[in-house]
Amino acid sequence: MKLQKIVSRLQELHPKEIDLSLDRIQNLCKNLGNPQDKIKAISIVGTNGKYSTIQAMFSILKEANFKCNIFTSPHIKSINERFVFNNKELNDGELASLLEEIENANNNEPITFFEILTAAFFLKASQYPDNINLIESGLFFRFDATNILKNNLASVVTSIGLDHLDWLPENEQTIEKIIFEKTSSLLNSNIIVAKQSNNKITDNIKKTISNNRSNKIFHNEIYSFTMQENDFFYYEDQFGGIKLPMPNLKGQFQLENVSTAIATLRTLKDLNIKDDHIKKGVLKISSIARLQEIKSGKLKKLLKHNQLFVDGSHNPLGAKVLNEYLESLDCEKHIILGMMANKDHKEYMSFFKDIATLTTIDIPNQPNSIKGKELKDKLNRFSNINYKESIEEAIKSIPVKENDIILITGSLYLAGEVLNLN
Repeated sequence: MKLQKIVSRLQELHPKEIDLSLDRIQNLCKNLGNPQDKIKAISIVGTNGKYSTIQAMFSILKEANFKCNIFTSPHIKSINERFVFNNKELNDGELASLLEEIENANNNEPITFFEILTAAFFLKASQYPDNINLIESGLFFRFDATNILKNNLASVVTSIGLDHLDWLPENEQTIEKIIFEKTSSLLNSNIIVAKQSNNKITDNIKKTISNNRSNKIFHNEIYSFTMQENDFFYYEDQFGGIKLPMPNLKGQFQLENVSTAIATLRTLKDLNIKDDHIKKGVLKISSIARLQEIKSGKLKKLLKHNQLFVDGSHNPLGAKVLNEYLESLDCEKHIILGMMANKDHKEYMSFFKDIATLTTIDIPNQPNSIKGKELKDKLNRFSNINYKESIEEAIKSIPVKENDIILITGSLYLAGEVLNLN
C-alpha cells in the first residue's frame, strides 16, 4: 500500500506522461550526486527486441558469475520488474524506500514519472559500482531520461521500425527520423547493431553514426548466425565460431536477439566471457510476454488441451516477426487482439495472413486503449472476426480443434493483464 501511494504521488508531478527533454533528469541527478557517472553500463536502444536482448545478456553474464543491475520499461505485471539489482528484483518495501528518497531529493519539482524512475535506478545502481548495468532506453533515445550517461561499455542497437509516431511532428514521421532519434547521440565506445528488417535501415544507421568514433559491430559483417539441424545454431564473429543449443525462446527472430547479446559480450573482451558461459546461458533466458506459453493457471484451465500464448508485440515490425513464427506452425491459429488507441491497427494486422479466427477485446484498466468493438469495425477485412468484452469470454468463445493454438497479442499492457489474471 505504501508503494502504491508513493507511485500515485509521483505520477502527479508533471501534467504529461512523457516530456522529451533532459534538463529535469539532469537537475535531479545533480542533487543526488550524479550517480549515473559511477556505473558500468551497456545501453540498449531500438524498436523491438530490447527486452529479449537484455535477458539474453543477463543470463550469460550470470553464468560468468557477474552481478547485474537491470532497468527496463514498461513493466508487465508489476513495477518492481523495472528494478533489478544484484540479479534480484527489489521488493515492495525496498522500492518504496528508494522512491521516497528520490521524491525528497526532487522537492516537488515538475518531473515525469519515467524520469523519477530513471533517477531512482541510477541512484541504487551507484551503490554497486562493480555490477554490469543493462539499461533499456524508453521512447526514443536522444531526449530519453536514460541518455545522461557520459561513458558506457557499449551501445546495442536492436531492430528499428515505425512505432510511437504520435510523438513526432506529422512531417517527420519517418524511419529516417526514428533512426536519427535513436542513434545520433550514442556514446563513443562500442556500438553493436543487430539484424535489421532491410538494408535501407542498416545503411541509414551507418550514415547517422558515421562520425561516431566507436568500434562498430554490424550483423552480417562482423557477426552472424545460421540455423543448424538437430536443435543447434551456429554463431560466428571475429573471435571464431560456436555451435550452440537452440535458446529456450520461441521464434527464429529470437536468435537475432540472442546473437546480438553474444556479439556484445564477446566484443567486451575484459569481461572474459567463455563459450561455456554462452552455451549454458542461452538455455536459461527468462522472457515475459514475448511469445510466452501459458502452461498453467486460471486462463490455461479454460484451454486444457491446446497451447495458449501471450505476446506483447504492438507495432508492424513485431507483427512481421510474430507472423513468421506462426507460419512455421502446422496448425490453425486463433488470435485474441487488444491494442492501444495510438497504434496503427490495420497495419499491425496486415502481416497476419493465415488466421482461423480473430477476436477483439477491451484491454482492462487502460483508458488509452481502443475499445474492442471499434477495433473489430476497423478490421472488417477479416471474415471470421468477433468481439468479446473480456479475455475469459474470448478464450471460451473460440471453437478450437485438436492442435489449434490461441495467441493473445497487440499490447504489452494487455499481456500484463493476461498474466496477472492467469
